[in-house]
Amino acid sequence: MRLRLLSLVVLAGCITPSIPIPPPDPSEMQFHLTTTGTESSAVFTYPATEAYKGGTVYLFDRTNGRGVFQVANADGSLGPTLALPATLGDQVVVSIENVEQTVSTCVVLQEGAQDPNHFCQ
Repeated sequence: MRLRLLSLVVLAGCITPSIPIPPPDPSEMQFHLTTTGTESSAVFTYPATEAYKGGTVYLFDRTNGRGVFQVANADGSLGPTLALPATLGDQVVVSIENVEQTVSTCVVLQEGAQDPNHFCQ
């Protein structure tokens, strides 16, 4: 009986829930938009966040169906990313993935910091 109880305690100690990573905060997101002729694109940056170290950022423009992805920097910051084909007002999903989970936020694209009160519909 003691051996069974000890086994259960050891096994229970190995199963610890992961701490959820926070979704990206729109007010911390920076997009720099560039227009060349009829083409426009956005480059994304996000400040260092411990929880994003070793992760990957995915940017997906719902409006035009295109996206880019890039590994987080060593300090947990994101970007500057590859240029995302996008224009002002597009709905852009920003997803951060690590080994255990993925979190996302969708914003309506604007220059600079994103509006935390203006989410995708």
